Amino acid sequence: MTRLNPAAALPLCLAVCLWGCAKPAPQQPVASEEQGGYRVYVTNETSGDLTIIDSATMAVTANVPLGKRPRGLHASPDGRTIYVTLSGTPIGGPNVDESKLPPPDKSADGIGIFDIKQNKMVRVIPGGSDPENFAVSRDGSTIYVSNEDSAGVSFVDIASGKVLLTIPTGDEPEGVTLSPDGKLVYSTSEGDGTLSVIDTEARKLLKTFKVGRRPRNVVFLPDGKRAYVNAENDATIIPLDTVKNVPLTPIPLGKPGEVKPMGLALAPDASKLYVTTGRGHTVFIIDVATNQPLGSFEVGQRPWGIGISPDGKTLFTANGPSNDISVVDVAAEPSPKSCPRPDRPGVY
Repeated sequence: MTRLNPAAALPLCLAVCLWGCAKPAPQQPVASEEQGGYRVYVTNETSGDLTIIDSATMAVTANVPLGKRPRGLHASPDGRTIYVTLSGTPIGGPNVDESKLPPPDKSADGIGIFDIKQNKMVRVIPGGSDPENFAVSRDGSTIYVSNEDSAGVSFVDIASGKVLLTIPTGDEPEGVTLSPDGKLVYSTSEGDGTLSVIDTEARKLLKTFKVGRRPRNVVFLPDGKRAYVNAENDATIIPLDTVKNVPLTPIPLGKPGEVKPMGLALAPDASKLYVTTGRGHTVFIIDVATNQPLGSFEVGQRPWGIGISPDGKTLFTANGPSNDISVVDVAAEPSPKSCPRPDRPGVY
């Protein structure tokens, strides 16, 4: 395992993108020698920039200024643009007296548009109040973004840069995921422990249901009939029947409070689900066929964001307090029975 230091504080989210892709990327993109590899993009929340990593050398090639509190990021369907949420709301969280924080700077809220070819931010469009995470429509025209402090999901028209409407969901919405067919948006609610299902064409809320304490993210299987959501405060992963929109039997990963499932990444062949665990310092591997944990391995301190290379061979985790990125050769990981745990990876 390799560690990369983005030279910026609190790396949060990762996106793995192909170089110079000129046509819509498939649901699970595949890199090839003709395409020239891929880049890894990491948002750094406290330093307000974007770290870019070259997959050929695993070296940091740039740290590009973005704005205040960059968090969620995703590529456009054609692979030419990176979208990033920006927020002027001060950082809160555990052990922070939020009553003593300065007032939010709403002028800093928005969605940054980063041009991959030019390697720079070219535009910022509105994204609603305190945008956190989002999904991009299959045709690349609309962004569905969670607005943490206003408890809703906004539809943002990219071309005009306008917020079309905001649909109320649960308290503290965070993860936003589009179903594989593009017809539904699923949004987690940290505060209420619920998942909201939104019809993208009708632009209305279809259903909200309980999934566990402090759900963060949702990942779909390719057929769209099943998905997974993490319940951070329950230390579980919850499979979802997305035809009936009901939770299935939870998958326990450890003791609540010690293991805190955060980021989710599905292998390109959809055989395994990888889960970061925050203060648990580990990544769990779940067999999608059986819904059973196969094992785990340590990465950096408090891993949060996670990404996987297009060929499925390399895993990346963003480790907040240690301010680094763990790079894991997934194929080199031994069988779960003998899975080693590296000696305190990351900078503590």
